[in-house]
Amino acid sequence: MAKKKKKRNYQKEYDYQGTKKQKIRRAARNSSRADQEKKGKVRKGDGKDVHHIDGNPKNKKASNLRVVSKSKNRSFKRTKNARKKA
Repeated sequence: MAKKKKKRNYQKEYDYQGTKKQKIRRAARNSSRADQEKKGKVRKGDGKDVHHIDGNPKNKKASNLRVVSKSKNRSFKRTKNARKKA
């Protein structure tokens, strides 16, 4: 018997995008991407993402960043709460 899917709360997801914490994290990701563009590692429209190895977008150390395809970066195994599995 198939599991019944839990309904998504789109309003809650939408509200999260505007929180101060999320805005700071998004700005940090965008900053990391801009830094990698300046170094010539990524270009606009190249289908690549800048992956933060430790999952912390505020950590911009070179040892924590790598360039991967979008499909690779967005397909990590997740927990029920959408966190990356260790």
